[in-house]
Amino acid sequence: MRLKINHTTRYHFDQPASYGLQQLRKTPKTLHHQKVAEWNTALTGASRQVSFQDHHNNVVELISFDRDTTELIVQSEGLVEVDETHGVLGRHLGPSPLWLYKAPSPRTQPGARVRGLVRAVSGDTDLDRLHALMAAVHGTVAYEVGASKPDWFAEDALAAGRGVCQDHAHVFIAAAREMGFPARYVSGYLMLNDRTVQEAMHAWAEAHVDGLGWVGFDVSNGISPDQRYVRVATGLDYADAAPVSGIRIGGLGEALEVQINVAQQ
Repeated sequence: MRLKINHTTRYHFDQPASYGLQQLRKTPKTLHHQKVAEWNTALTGASRQVSFQDHHNNVVELISFDRDTTELIVQSEGLVEVDETHGVLGRHLGPSPLWLYKAPSPRTQPGARVRGLVRAVSGDTDLDRLHALMAAVHGTVAYEVGASKPDWFAEDALAAGRGVCQDHAHVFIAAAREMGFPARYVSGYLMLNDRTVQEAMHAWAEAHVDGLGWVGFDVSNGISPDQRYVRVATGLDYADAAPVSGIRIGGLGEALEVQINVAQQ
């Protein structure tokens, strides 16, 4: 499947920002199941300083604000061709060792609720157990737009019984690691069936299974990723894969607008 993606992030500041540095993780990579045919990122109110690959093998662009800017626009667009692999990514690649993805991170620290969820999961094979885990998280944490807070951890989402895709991924990752699997957070794009315009990137999880390698699990939709999914960045949790992160001085009165279009070409 060939997907056309347009992702615009626009910041407006009531007072000028005198200084700012941001890391962008909005560029997909060519992998064995997806090919980036075209990709370009244009900046207004900022300039690109350097591009590099981080220890999770993500493409990172470091940008600096223009002095006293009151508007920053980051517009990424491109074409990505995706093959059907039924969620199987294959062997582990990149500089980080596989065991790193067994370590808890702040947002995926297991507590009593995560451990209770794990005790209820069963299956004949590792893959069966992970699919059962996906179903358990899906049934325990209801998907509700605007229900969660940006600083929620896995235990918070379980306590509330609701959340968004980011929360689903964190709960699944925390439980999968508790079960002994390396697991990681994934941010990317998803072509929806009912609309093309979206307000945020999607998130899901991957777990490493002996004999298969990395396998994707989208708790929010209850499936493994298919041809509608474009992987962009991965990490131990959201903090490692956030589309935009950084610092600034000034720029009070911030207003943020995000618009994403994903459609089959």
